[in-house]
Amino acid sequence: MASVAFVTLMACSLPAQTVLASGKHDHERARQALQSGQILPLRTVLEKLEREHPGKVLEVELEQEHGVWIYEVKLLQSDGQLVKFKLDARTAVVLKRKPR
Repeated sequence: MASVAFVTLMACSLPAQTVLASGKHDHERARQALQSGQILPLRTVLEKLEREHPGKVLEVELEQEHGVWIYEVKLLQSDGQLVKFKLDARTAVVLKRKPR
């Protein structure tokens, strides 16, 4: 499983995000995946997640698992619960929700 990442700060109503990096070419792989339509922009994915699961995004990772791009998002909900989501990076569909 390869982690792809970059650090980004987002404007608007979205909080600042940290996307973890594991290799020096990860940013380029993520950019190519975005440009080729393999993944949605992070902003789009987080806006959808915020509508369905309000909270503060603490961390985001972009990984490729078995050839499928996955956004992993750690979210702090208003009740104080920390939840980790796995989302299909191409569709923004929540694949897994795990309270921590």
